[in-house]
Amino acid sequence: MKLSIYPVVFSLILTAFSCNDRRSLREEANKRQADSLEQLKKAEEAERIRPRTAADIKLTKELAFDKYTLGDEYTYQDSTRVFQWDKIKEKLAFVDNFQRKNKHYAVLQNYKNRNGEAPVVANFIRNAYKRVSDTLGTERYQSVPLYKEGNEDVPTRYGRDGSLVELLSSDTVTMIKIAGLSFEGNWEVPKRYVKTIGDTVMFNQVIVVDVTNQNICTMERSEEASWRILSMNPATSGMHKPPYSMETPTGIFVLQEKKPKMLYLKDGTHTIQGYAPYANRFTNGGYIHGVPTQRPDAPMIEYSASLGTTPRSHMCVRNASSHAKFIYEWAKTLQSLIIVID
Repeated sequence: MKLSIYPVVFSLILTAFSCNDRRSLREEANKRQADSLEQLKKAEEAERIRPRTAADIKLTKELAFDKYTLGDEYTYQDSTRVFQWDKIKEKLAFVDNFQRKNKHYAVLQNYKNRNGEAPVVANFIRNAYKRVSDTLGTERYQSVPLYKEGNEDVPTRYGRDGSLVELLSSDTVTMIKIAGLSFEGNWEVPKRYVKTIGDTVMFNQVIVVDVTNQNICTMERSEEASWRILSMNPATSGMHKPPYSMETPTGIFVLQEKKPKMLYLKDGTHTIQGYAPYANRFTNGGYIHGVPTQRPDAPMIEYSASLGTTPRSHMCVRNASSHAKFIYEWAKTLQSLIIVID
């Protein structure tokens, strides 16, 4: 009996088509998987480089100093005061963002005009204290002249002592190019006013002073966009009382130096009136310190009923002396930021 080969051939053809179909399906599945992985990588990269916002910042309370702790909201006289966490998160997001790229940091310095009195700016005014300032209100005394790029004749404005900046040029030249991090714009500054911090420092310690609500909090970064709240305390900032007392200026400053006792003079004299313990200087003569004494030989005062009430300091930020000590021992010089908000 003669067998037909057609069924066999047909079966082989079906098998071939079936193998080709399976191969095509596998290839299509592999392509979809590869495309999905590529999209995932792109999404992850986009998320990695995306600027952080206040909504991204996570705050966790892990109090390391637990005396005189204030609530998120609390009563003062007939009003309610708060810690402005939304505004604080905006500042922390800003700190996180500018540290995501390698930068060479520096701090502007001219405490007590030690690096030379700044020249008069092109457009100056006499402020409420009868002293020369720029049109934005920054005084000439203890400040740094900021020149427009290419114009070294007359400065345009002043930069506050203690301001954090980014170096844009080598620090071996006479005039250094900087970008403001606590103020806007790119500027040129004489080298003698600029102290280089470096490109490896991380600002993981932040102290926020609120001059509206008269409080202070300390925070430490645990990872990007995640910060631990270490203390929440009453504070007293500077008052407007010419010619000696000035408001604590708002902005972002670097902790520049520490003094176990900061001696201060009686207004209008060269006589030492007393001292403030555990002083942490951040701008001009502005310190975060403990309760001041009225005599240089007086014992340290721990607390004052005026803390957290109304501004009454000369420019400084008064704290309970034990809280000032906590900051003194915890915060690292030239590696910690003081952010003053209103």
